[in-house]
Amino acid sequence: MTPKLTGLDHLVLTVRDIGKTVAFYRDVLGMEVQEFQPADGSTRTALLFGQQKINLHVAGAEFRPHGRCPMPGSADLCLLTDGPLESWARHLDNAGVDIEEGPVARSGAQGPIQSVYIRDPDGNLIEISVYLPQDAQA
Repeated sequence: MTPKLTGLDHLVLTVRDIGKTVAFYRDVLGMEVQEFQPADGSTRTALLFGQQKINLHVAGAEFRPHGRCPMPGSADLCLLTDGPLESWARHLDNAGVDIEEGPVARSGAQGPIQSVYIRDPDGNLIEISVYLPQDAQA
């Protein structure tokens, strides 16, 4: 029998500037910033949200092992919210962040979602999505 995966613990973003990235994900998206020391004794930075985290690597100084071709701006992330996208649109506007597209209907891992798309400081595509209520899916 094939073993099964149960979730996503963390992912890694390669970024040009840790400070700009931290400011964006903390101030615009509300993530918690965590510095931690792995077994090698270095200091690393992570962004926490829900039960997940995003570890940050600086381009050209990535921690090993890493992806074969790490580069800033190559990620496309879909982040879930439980609040209305209208509230996010107002918040993003107040933060000076342009919505690239949306709200638009999309397909999430568990069913239909509504999404807005923005870019982080490295140009990564960030999709903020909310699952539609069951009665709206019919």
